[in-house]
Amino acid sequence: MAMDTSTTTVALITGASQGLGLSIAREYAARGISLILTARREAPLERAAHELSRSTSVLAAAGDVADPAHASALVRRGLETFGHIDVLVNNASELGPSPLHELEHLAVDEFSHILDVNVVAPLRLIQLVLPRMRRRHSGLIVNVTSDAGVQAYPTWGGYGASKAALEHLSRVLAAELEGSGVRVYVVDPGDMNTAMHQAAEPGVDLAHLPGPDSVAPRFAQLLEDTRPFARIEAQRVEAGV
Repeated sequence: MAMDTSTTTVALITGASQGLGLSIAREYAARGISLILTARREAPLERAAHELSRSTSVLAAAGDVADPAHASALVRRGLETFGHIDVLVNNASELGPSPLHELEHLAVDEFSHILDVNVVAPLRLIQLVLPRMRRRHSGLIVNVTSDAGVQAYPTWGGYGASKAALEHLSRVLAAELEGSGVRVYVVDPGDMNTAMHQAAEPGVDLAHLPGPDSVAPRFAQLLEDTRPFARIEAQRVEAGV
């Protein structure tokens, strides 16, 4: 049964069971934003949904964002429940093999999977939510990127190439959506102490790095941002650089 959320902002966040995705969800929940959450692992996602439901309305569905059937069902259920989706945060990402491989040794099948999760899946979700955003003349699409998409780091080639593609896709999308009322941002959260970063560099001590809670507020600030497109380095903005 649909909820009466006509005046409530609704956000869909991928990779929302832990790390940056969960931190963003907490920031949004604190502002009364209704949430549609997805992640691959069901148990952590259920725990996150239970926590966040104390603050806001939550719809959670576990699954792989690279699975077209899951993506379609997620958006359909979200629209059936809330009536609209105002914000899409494409946060879920795939690193590839751990530890990371040099491009010379990165299996093409692995690279294809990285692209499916980091580029194709975000575009699919964008295509699913855009028609209603256009009709409402309002919407916010946030694609989480990385400095690996603009800098050449050895062994980060597969992941970095996917983020570079996502960034350019975002720029073209913003140009195509000019005047529509739908805004597009790419956000580089910077180096963080997360499970994903630990998987990229197993055995490396990341205790000196900030946690995702330190940059998540920047994602909430985007709700009031009026630029049609921007590339944002969250840690630099938070530090006032």
